[in-house]
Amino acid sequence: MSESVQFVDATPVLASLNILRSIDFFVSALGFTAVYAAQGEYGIVRNGAVSIHFWACADASIPKATGCRLQVRAIAQLYQRCSSLGIVHPNAPLAVKPWGNSEFAILDPDGNLVTFYEAADG
Repeated sequence: MSESVQFVDATPVLASLNILRSIDFFVSALGFTAVYAAQGEYGIVRNGAVSIHFWACADASIPKATGCRLQVRAIAQLYQRCSSLGIVHPNAPLAVKPWGNSEFAILDPDGNLVTFYEAADG
């Protein structure tokens, strides 16, 4: 094989205790669009090039131990929106991290940690 393998995209798949509630949260709070929803089975939301999938889970401890990271633009505006909705994780306010990103995190209704990040220089 002469061509190098390249990874070109990633899609987080989060555990959901209630697919319809998860989709509603990402649509109403974060501006995603619902793509697919089958309660008790699977769901998908999309915003621009980013998709998030949800799999139906009955164990409430699983989403509390998982999460994902989403790269965004205009992180200060998104942070302001999430702050006004009261969904910013209390231990993860907007801050510049030592690795050079501005970041903050939220918890979705099931406890999945969703971290948003942007290069600190914009």
